[in-house]
Amino acid sequence: MQPASSRTRFLPGPRRTRYGLLAALVCSTLLVPAPLMAAGAAPTANPAAAAEVEADVFAPNLSHFTLTNGMEVVVIPDHRAPVVTHMVWYKVGSADEPEGQSGVAHFLEHLMFKGTTAHPDGEFSKTVAELGGEENAFTTTDYTAYFQRVAKEHLPLMMAFEADRMENLILTDEVVKPERDVVLEERRMRVDSEPSSRLREALTSILFVNHPYGSPVIGWQSEIEALNEDSAIAFYDRFYTPNNAVLVIAGDVEADEVKALAEETYGKVARRAEPGARVRPAEPPLAGERRISMADPRVTQETVSYSYLVPSDATGTDGEPEALELLAYILGGGPTSRLHKAGVLEQRIATAAGAYYQSGSLDMGQFGFYAAPTPGHDLDEMEKLIRAELARVLKDGVSEEEVAKATKSMIAEAVFAQDSQQALARIFGSALTTGKTVEDVQTWPQRMKKVTPEQVQAVARKYLSGDPVVGLLTRPKPEDTAAATAPEKQG
Repeated sequence: MQPASSRTRFLPGPRRTRYGLLAALVCSTLLVPAPLMAAGAAPTANPAAAAEVEADVFAPNLSHFTLTNGMEVVVIPDHRAPVVTHMVWYKVGSADEPEGQSGVAHFLEHLMFKGTTAHPDGEFSKTVAELGGEENAFTTTDYTAYFQRVAKEHLPLMMAFEADRMENLILTDEVVKPERDVVLEERRMRVDSEPSSRLREALTSILFVNHPYGSPVIGWQSEIEALNEDSAIAFYDRFYTPNNAVLVIAGDVEADEVKALAEETYGKVARRAEPGARVRPAEPPLAGERRISMADPRVTQETVSYSYLVPSDATGTDGEPEALELLAYILGGGPTSRLHKAGVLEQRIATAAGAYYQSGSLDMGQFGFYAAPTPGHDLDEMEKLIRAELARVLKDGVSEEEVAKATKSMIAEAVFAQDSQQALARIFGSALTTGKTVEDVQTWPQRMKKVTPEQVQAVARKYLSGDPVVGLLTRPKPEDTAAATAPEKQG
């Protein structure tokens, strides 16, 4: 799964989803080290015991229900401050696009801010700004989301605005064509002019040769240029329907009041389409190593990456996703990980070295490694470093102590995540739009505690024994630069 694309930025790359279902979003959030107590819970004299209890069930005070038109609603009360995070998630991303229309999901995300009859172009955003709130939107391969963070008294207005544009978006050539130019410029600025983004795009296209994950979220340039009002409206009419959406509200609210507001706003939006099952082409097994190298004089740090296709949280079974999360953490999840200690601290040949597990996809996930050399060392040494640490796990496995420490650290991060409204909303929204349930999220700590060292070694052997897809980001060699700039000989 690729990084998200939004109106204002691309979200971080692989390391953003390093630890799976919960910590995938936790690690990108500023955390305050204090677990959020369940609503109505009495203080305890034993904070460690309280954290342990809360770690067994994530967001225990959550409510979940469905409106008559099929829209799912999640409510997460948090009464520490009079603010709310309001998010609408659609179960559609770039992997759901019609063939030949890559980028239409992200393009429509832009166009959703162009207004309705009741609220013309710019009014929604202007209102949020005048109220002192925050807003944005983002698109990934599997979902598109819109959010606002405002004072609690403005929640009804946000819900009314969002429900209105769910069914009343107005598009004309006058707004579609200029916005298409904006997206093309975004692609030029954030992909075409960034060597690391160009390499990631090329790598993804050879990692997924048949599945739509191989196309960039922002779209291929030629296909973006062909997008128009008709393609955007067709996509909108098919997927932007309440039975294909999830509403997540976290903040100073109670479930009963949110349910009443949701019925008054979103509940009146007609169920106007049946998007159908999200069936995508399968990725066939391919033999042999796939390798791509990109040299660019703008590269400031050479890097190597290895990528493998593995089960995601949604597709994995028998504890394999949880074992992969622990494997990624032990191999490359920070300063105490094997790769960091070997490459950065002991051998001192790498400025960075790690591993990650991208688990939050509807279909396949990715397991990856990365390393960047220090001056005087090269990418060949980085590959040897990665292969050596992987070989150790394949042969000798991991220890009980490593599994215990990694599990404790990851669950602690999940507990601390409950201190952030936005993290909670993102965790549940992304899960419910990628084939998982509320229960899957809430019981994640329990599943993590059941993983054994034998399971960690087993998933490594099962999924990481073959050839990886290799990406090399380099600077041009001096002789290549000289050859490119040398004048042609006159015959």
